[in-house]
Amino acid sequence: MPTSLVTGGTAGIGHEFARQLAARGDDLVLVARDEDRLRRVAADLGAAYGVAVEVLVADLTDPAQLARVEDRLADGDRPVDLLVNNAGFGLKGRFLDNDVDTEQAQQDVLVRAVLRLSHAALRGMVDRGRGGIINVSSVAAFLPRGTYSAAKAWVNGFSAWAHHEYAARGVTVMALCPGFVRTEFHQRLGVDRDATAPRFLWLDADRLVRDALADFDRRRALSVPSKRYKVIVTASRVLPTPLLQRFQSLGRK
Repeated sequence: MPTSLVTGGTAGIGHEFARQLAARGDDLVLVARDEDRLRRVAADLGAAYGVAVEVLVADLTDPAQLARVEDRLADGDRPVDLLVNNAGFGLKGRFLDNDVDTEQAQQDVLVRAVLRLSHAALRGMVDRGRGGIINVSSVAAFLPRGTYSAAKAWVNGFSAWAHHEYAARGVTVMALCPGFVRTEFHQRLGVDRDATAPRFLWLDADRLVRDALADFDRRRALSVPSKRYKVIVTASRVLPTPLLQRFQSLGRK
C-alpha cells in the first residue's frame, strides 16, 4: 500500500486529508503536537479503513522535533509516497500587534517546515521515480494580508518551481489554495466565524479535499477550490493593491 504523511493531521483540512487518503487505501503517518488526540484519531482511522496508522508527535516550531519528521520522510526502508504539508499557524493581530517571536514561529511552521520536509521527501521520491507533495497554501497568497500572506506566497512560488523541476522525474508538487474553510482554525484564533466573512465564502473541508485530490491526480501544480475563489484569484491579479488592502479585516473579527 502507498503511505501518506500528513502534518496537522488531527483536525480540519489535515484530518480530512487523512480520512480520504485512508479511504483510498493509503497507510498513514500522522504528525501533530497533541499526543492524546493524535492517538485517538489514528485508532479511529485505522479501525474505520483497515489501514496502518503511525503517529509522530512533533511541534514543527522546534528544530529537533522537526528533524524527527525529516528523518521519517528520508527513511528509504519505509518510503513515503505522498507528503501533505498541512500544519497551520495563524495570528489574529496585524504585524505590530504581535511580538516578533510569535511572528517567527508562524514563519517556522509555514515556510521553514515546508522547505525542510519537502527537501527530505523529494530526494527519495526522485530516486524512486514517483511520489508527490501537496502544500496547503491559501488564497491569501494572492492578497496583501501581512506575513501570513507573504508566507503562503512563498509556498506557492516554491511549489510551482518544484513541480516544474521534478514533474518529468515522476514527482508531482501541488499548492492547494483554499479560502475560508469550516474547521477549528478560526475558533483557535478566537475569531467569530459567523462575523468574520460572508457565508457564501465558506467551504466544506470534505469537498475541498476531494477536489484537491482530483487535481493532484491530474498532476496539476495549483488547485484553487470553487468558482468563487477562482474569480477572487483572477481579480487579485488585476486590482490595485490599495483596493485589495481594504479586505484585510476578513478573518480577524
